[in-house]
Amino acid sequence: MPGVAPKRAFFGSWFFFVLPIVFLSSLGLLVLISAGSGRSDPYMFARKQAMWLAIAYCVGIFTAFIDIRVLKKMSIPLAVITVLLLVAVLIPQVGREVNGARRWISLGPILFQPSDLAKFAIVIALSTYLHANQRRMGSVLYGFIIPFSILGTFCALIILEPDFGTTALCGLVGTALIFLAGTKLRYLIPAALAAATLFCVMVYHNPVRFQRIISFLDFEANKSGGAYQLYQALLAFGTGGISGTGIGQGRQQIFFLPEAHTDFIFAIVGEELGLCFTLLVALMFFTLFISAVLSLPKAQNMYEFCLGTGAMLMIVVQALFNMCVVTGLAPTKGISLPFMSYGGSNLVAMFAFSGILLNCVLSWNKPTVIKSSEL
Repeated sequence: MPGVAPKRAFFGSWFFFVLPIVFLSSLGLLVLISAGSGRSDPYMFARKQAMWLAIAYCVGIFTAFIDIRVLKKMSIPLAVITVLLLVAVLIPQVGREVNGARRWISLGPILFQPSDLAKFAIVIALSTYLHANQRRMGSVLYGFIIPFSILGTFCALIILEPDFGTTALCGLVGTALIFLAGTKLRYLIPAALAAATLFCVMVYHNPVRFQRIISFLDFEANKSGGAYQLYQALLAFGTGGISGTGIGQGRQQIFFLPEAHTDFIFAIVGEELGLCFTLLVALMFFTLFISAVLSLPKAQNMYEFCLGTGAMLMIVVQALFNMCVVTGLAPTKGISLPFMSYGGSNLVAMFAFSGILLNCVLSWNKPTVIKSSEL
């Protein structure tokens, strides 16, 4: 008789991927209602986020059930289109500048960040390349120069916007995939050190970013200046305590905490819902991480392994970045909390990665039919 995977194990696997996504996106929508309470239209953020959430769910469902081999065929066209968009956003007549950074392209009433598409393109392009050259990853050309040239092209264009956070995220995830595919450490370590050094030099020569580092290192002296956001975020966590002040009862979103609805939404969760929900949010991302790690050994080939790993890391590492910034464990940097922060293109990108991850898990857990001739 054919061997069939137990239903309980099958449903248990995908359930622990879907639960965190549904919980986090729903909680984010709820908190955004509160985050807009100090504005003339208190439901503006929640209303727009709900529309983006509907689009994101459709994208997530699409990527969850598409044949992932189709994505392999899309890797080169997607990479080329993404590079062109990253170049276009740097052109003053095309890219829209906000707070000194040129990261957005305006499509009518919609602002789109090509760097969010770049996250997707990097994972697919590297997964396709690493699978095709799996047996040659030990060589300096195929295992080091070419894959890092692919990754470096995207990162160089993103950092010119400038967007240091997304550059660091893409660089870390891309390097992790190249390492896991078999690149030798004697190539990888010097390149990583050189890239980190260059990154630090660029931060040093960027007055805004360098001031953030100084403010982070001397928090007390800069709490009314460069560390103001961090100071207000920590006040929010302290005010919330264990149980929180209650939805809509917090004060930080009423113009005390800048970007409360985007990069610092985690602080609003801490203030209004307390330590319990703060830890629950962290637990949801940890559940997603552990579920992915336990499922990745079932990958059928290098392409699927890199695709699943890249999708998981893009979500989890970005979440870790955000939570470290908001809690004062890392210098202030504008990076969204996946599924919860206000914003369309990043929300769609995170759901696309979630769909890919779920697609891989469903594929790996399909019942296997063994023909009698194969016994």
